[in-house]
Amino acid sequence: MTFLTRSLIILIAATTVTACQSRRISERTVYVEREVEAIYALAVDSMESRRWSDAADQFDEVERQHPYSEWARRAMLMAAYANYQAGNYDEAVSDAERFIALHPGNRSAPYAYYLVAISHYEQIIDVGRDQQSTVNAMNSLQQVVRRYPQSRYAQDARLKIDMTRDHLAGKEMSIGRWYLRRGFHLAAINRFRNVLENFETTTHTPEALHRIVEAYVALGIDEEATQVAAVLGHNFPGSDWYEDTYRLLTEEGIAIPNPDLLPDNPSYWRRAMDRLFG
Repeated sequence: MTFLTRSLIILIAATTVTACQSRRISERTVYVEREVEAIYALAVDSMESRRWSDAADQFDEVERQHPYSEWARRAMLMAAYANYQAGNYDEAVSDAERFIALHPGNRSAPYAYYLVAISHYEQIIDVGRDQQSTVNAMNSLQQVVRRYPQSRYAQDARLKIDMTRDHLAGKEMSIGRWYLRRGFHLAAINRFRNVLENFETTTHTPEALHRIVEAYVALGIDEEATQVAAVLGHNFPGSDWYEDTYRLLTEEGIAIPNPDLLPDNPSYWRRAMDRLFG
């Protein structure tokens, strides 16, 4: 059972009443006014049967027929969750954002913010394509942490923020490698530099340093190449990327700096980057 599902079960338990006998609604059923409790019960029955799209439609029907009732407020967020489970992420975001706009102080607002974030997160695609969904996910996840830092959603949001940052860094690396392969060395350096400046805690940092060394060597800027190599060796001495850098400089006949001679200071790397790229 996922974290999101467990959270919704808690929400259902807090908001639902004893369900009436369920009746199924055809997708093409004409409008027939019914008791709000009956519509809501049908929606819950559909959800428990994992018929997510049916559940979302029925929760929407609660709002349509009884827009000013307490049931409508509950149904709005339940529809968002059902749409999320159905893979209708845009509809889930729309429903959850509408709930936030209409009920910003409600105790379920943290869940609504989290549902917006996780709906964006599920739409993240591979680094070879546009990353707007990743940006949306990161911004929404950060909003969860900023608004509700002590909530049970914040811990999961923090983990996913790290993953979105790694994904965005991966996109920058992909573009940088493309430039490097085609000889656009300055453009490549800018992409790798962006990784170091904005995503320095991600897994892509050692490769970004190595690629900058490659670009500097290709441009014949040996001094800068050795400086970056020293920073790489000092911070990631046992990494494959430092071994590749060492091999590259050796083959090019460039003197290898001794990373052990660099100050053992946590802030040294940041100062070195500011000096090299500032």
